[in-house]
Amino acid sequence: MAFLVMARRLGDEAISHRSDSVASLNLNRRGVLMPIRIEDIDRVKSDLRAAVAEFARRHTGTVHADVRIEVEESQWASAECGEARMAEKDSESNLGVRVLARGAGSFRGTVAAGYYGVRLGPADWTDACGVVRRALGRAWRRARENAGRKAEARASFGAAGLSLSSTELAPAPVSEANIPATYRRDPREVRLAEVTELAVAASREAQGTDPAVRYTHAAAATALRRQLFLSAAGACIDQAWALTEGNAYVVAEEKEVTQEIYDTLGSNLGWEVIGEGVDNGIEKLPDFLAFVRGLARDAVELCRAPKVPASEKPVVVLTDPHYNTLLVHEIVGHPVELDRALKMETAYAGRTWLFGSPKAHHLGDRIASEKLSAYSDPSLPGYGHYAYDDEGVPAARVVHIDRGIFSGFMNSRQTSAMLGAAGIASPPNGHYKATAATMVPLIRMSTTVFAAGTDDPAAMLSEVERGFYLVGHKIPSISESRENFRISARKVYEIRDGKLGQLYRDGGLTADSREFFMNVDAVGSDFRVFPIPNCGKGQPMQTKRLGNGGPTLRSRARIL
Repeated sequence: MAFLVMARRLGDEAISHRSDSVASLNLNRRGVLMPIRIEDIDRVKSDLRAAVAEFARRHTGTVHADVRIEVEESQWASAECGEARMAEKDSESNLGVRVLARGAGSFRGTVAAGYYGVRLGPADWTDACGVVRRALGRAWRRARENAGRKAEARASFGAAGLSLSSTELAPAPVSEANIPATYRRDPREVRLAEVTELAVAASREAQGTDPAVRYTHAAAATALRRQLFLSAAGACIDQAWALTEGNAYVVAEEKEVTQEIYDTLGSNLGWEVIGEGVDNGIEKLPDFLAFVRGLARDAVELCRAPKVPASEKPVVVLTDPHYNTLLVHEIVGHPVELDRALKMETAYAGRTWLFGSPKAHHLGDRIASEKLSAYSDPSLPGYGHYAYDDEGVPAARVVHIDRGIFSGFMNSRQTSAMLGAAGIASPPNGHYKATAATMVPLIRMSTTVFAAGTDDPAAMLSEVERGFYLVGHKIPSISESRENFRISARKVYEIRDGKLGQLYRDGGLTADSREFFMNVDAVGSDFRVFPIPNCGKGQPMQTKRLGNGGPTLRSRARIL
């Protein structure tokens, strides 16, 4: 659940942190260290920039160095069955460093990376430059050692050792930018009591919807986060984000039928997102209370609906934008992250149905009907919005399916260079992100969506004689390379003679991925983007917020 990080309450409470000097500590009247603030970055920014440049000049063999330093101030509260459960106000800071360096001595021809990440306390900020210099030194020593070990392995393991190539980064612009957060109500100025009151009200709102509602949990959270990215090449990117979200979980039970629904409302904006409801540039988002009422009504309605009948053969299906949020996430989004395509996470999370090897892939092939397009675009509003990724590359729209033709991957500078070495052009496109600066970035979705079409959703329905309409997503079940899938829906309606009929529960569809996409014969104009608060990837796991969505689609699949 978002922001359920059990950190010690700050404010005037004592905090224990290591420091070499206490001469310039930021103390309150009681002599206690004060919490880290977003504004602390301002007083160290120029000194840190000079320290990174100086490090690269002084350390032999350094090919590249970059630093990410972040501060986040957040608060959250939760309620259960209409009663306050937990509340927290917190600030935290993280540092992440990457250095690419050549090996020493006879290993000078091999380049490898070294990483170092650490959480920072208030005392660390009294000597931020010293902390960053020491972190760079650790990463540099790791890079030099990695380069030597890599060269030794290449020499020792014959043909197998050739897979350990020298690390290269594709060229990218060296940028300077300041991107402020966007909000009407600063997340830091909202009272924790107000956050708690909204969580309690949301839980009670859902609880009081119907006697069939047996359990509710609601959480409200708001935060302001700022990241400074510096590189030895001269990049200096200072960007900030607001983040506000509400999560709700509802359980309803009637006549031995139980339904559970969980969903999230949120965006990269201020407290107004859930306190009032906002227009995010694509659609009008409801306020949090209206949102949870809808979830509770759905849970109760589904308890009274029959179980969906399975179809032996594929039938006509309409999938709504919320259902397609999970479909595009699992069957397009993850498979077009280039680290997955290059087998970097095969042992943990599988491969992709779109890329077998540099000589066996679907780039340039038709994988969908000409009606269907898909892309990732960090400029869209919502959780996936940002201007630069975690290696300072400008965020760019990446078209994955262009009117049915597979056309590209999300990448990093390293994977861009790897694919380029194989003769396949894939310039860096700004999708290398980490959950926190302490983590090594991974190639991650930003806002990955099916493109809007021109068909009227009502007409798409009216043209169906017999079929099913799937509303909302619940649980994905996907194959190792995502070449086929089963995704369950929140609600399934029967379609008869162009009209919605019986509502069913506990249903979904199953299909071969390429076959489903090839059978798309209508794409709606009702484009929407939804927040995904818990996309997991990596080992150790990194849980990231991002956006997915699209319009209504019509295709063929089996109902289960």
